[in-house]
Amino acid sequence: MSGKNWDRVPIDAQSVDAPLSTAAIFLIVTVGGDRAALSTAASVLSELDDLVKNVGFRDLSGRLSCIAGIGAGLWNRLSPNRRPRELKPFAPIEGAAHSAPSTPGDLLFHIRAERPDMCFELERILLNSLGGSVTVVDEVSGFRYFDARDLLGFVDGTANPTGLDLPASALVGDEDGDFAGGSYVVVQKYLHDMAAWKETPTHVQEEIIGRTKIDNIEIDDDDKPRKSHKSLATIEDDAGNEFDILRDNMPFGRPGQNEFGTYFIGYTRYLWVIEKMLQRMYVGEPPGAYDRLLDFSTPHTGTTFFAPTRPMLQKLADGVAE
Repeated sequence: MSGKNWDRVPIDAQSVDAPLSTAAIFLIVTVGGDRAALSTAASVLSELDDLVKNVGFRDLSGRLSCIAGIGAGLWNRLSPNRRPRELKPFAPIEGAAHSAPSTPGDLLFHIRAERPDMCFELERILLNSLGGSVTVVDEVSGFRYFDARDLLGFVDGTANPTGLDLPASALVGDEDGDFAGGSYVVVQKYLHDMAAWKETPTHVQEEIIGRTKIDNIEIDDDDKPRKSHKSLATIEDDAGNEFDILRDNMPFGRPGQNEFGTYFIGYTRYLWVIEKMLQRMYVGEPPGAYDRLLDFSTPHTGTTFFAPTRPMLQKLADGVAE
């Protein structure tokens, strides 16, 4: 993040380390199976940086950014001989009480800005450019809720890495040198049972989340047989080294439709970290002691992508035109 002056130029496309925003759009599409659809999608990807600048330059303080993630199926069509080491479709998870579905998605556009109209405008231009080459699978408009809280009332994203820890946690390194600087991305759209959550006493909510509700203080539950969401989502290797991910979750909802949710999006250097986190949540640690947050929050989507660097994205797109 050092060396970037957000007030001088729009943020480049594929900036995983762009600042957290007050508004976001999560757009997932599939690309048609014919060569023409693939060529159109590749052309739009090659122009993504210019599209971001065209909209973002209208208000530099809006800090518009966009990250394109590519699913395993589309990656095989764009570059069948070279792919990120861990990239594969989202694996569905079946726990004793709850399950996580796997849903389609060739392209993810994660659009962020300080102004929702800028997110809207970039999405409009993207879809207009993609035209009939894609089918929209999911489209969610998120917003920052007061002091970075989710709709359940808890601060979200406290454990995000910062400073030099951010690229070390979110960006692929020398372990997969051809794709260094890129990031694996996992998304899930959760809908909350707000009525049931409201009936749950605050102290029980805090035990489930692993933090106090008002002042966001971490609760130590290491000695308890039933771990909190915070503890189950903390991943360590056999040597005790902790592996962080970068979350940019956003609340969303339509009160008139009784729809209240959280859009989970995690960027990670190692896909296995999020996979292990989800296994612990749904299967439990130990097995059966699943994340009690799932009693109130149900996932409706689950998709995995790889967000390449801007030069890598350009090279992929140019390869289709050759």
